[in-house]
Amino acid sequence: MAAATKADAQAGPGKPPSTPFRTGLRRFRRHPAALISVGYLLLVVLAAIFARPLSGHDPNVIDLLAARQGPSGEHLLGTDPTGRDVLSRLLFAGRVSLGVGIASAALAVVVGSVLGGLAGLLGGWVDGVIMRVADMFMSFPSLVVMVVLAGILGPSVVTMVIAIGLFQWPVCGRIVRGVTLSLREQEYVLASRATGAGPGWLMTRHILPAALPPVSVAATLAVAQGIGLEATLSFLGLGVQPPSASWGNMLTDAQSLTVIRSEPWLWMSPGIAVALTVLAVNFVGDGLRDAVDPRSS
Repeated sequence: MAAATKADAQAGPGKPPSTPFRTGLRRFRRHPAALISVGYLLLVVLAAIFARPLSGHDPNVIDLLAARQGPSGEHLLGTDPTGRDVLSRLLFAGRVSLGVGIASAALAVVVGSVLGGLAGLLGGWVDGVIMRVADMFMSFPSLVVMVVLAGILGPSVVTMVIAIGLFQWPVCGRIVRGVTLSLREQEYVLASRATGAGPGWLMTRHILPAALPPVSVAATLAVAQGIGLEATLSFLGLGVQPPSASWGNMLTDAQSLTVIRSEPWLWMSPGIAVALTVLAVNFVGDGLRDAVDPRSS
């Protein structure tokens, strides 16, 4: 209480009192790369939402007479081998790639938070089983298993989201378990247990709010990994299937050495989009890590 009063006094008259949110926001603003990345990601999201009016072309309309044309006034990023507008496909592909990254990260966070919280809260054999399952998931080469799953279940967006999310949950699970182990013996948690609070109440009221800052950082990194894995699987033909566009399956044209040399507009734009988006998400994660780190000054 005295510390809060002192912080409010230092804030000066007319200034709002310092809160954890304002402190974290101030730390985040000191990370210029994270601020630039937030602006870039907002532009990418808006471009994906308003893809049709921005491009002026249907991404799936085939025009063989306009095939393999370079960038021009009518087709700003050129056309692909079937005459489809590359800019239009790039913008619509952003919806799919971002959607896969966000959905797989959300699945990983939900599964990891629930299992990690139960492991830390219940302990004993429950903790042992959940952590051994997490170790098993982390020991497998995730890309190889995803390729096998796509071959068995068939390539689709749903299969890809589930596969990516299930191989990313151990990171969030370990974070939540560590927070739970540090909190379950605290006085207020013991008091809640003494009054009859069950595991569900303890997780939603005490454990998950305390784990939210580190989990939010892990979630941003999971989004970046999800976008990268989607691009990889779609490039291999095991992700998003044509005629739907994603940044990954747009890169399949780069498998030809002739295309790489003579028609760079077919692969440079989706390649740059993947690289910049993954880099921006990672920078935002770095900014969030600095914002929630109490040791940051």
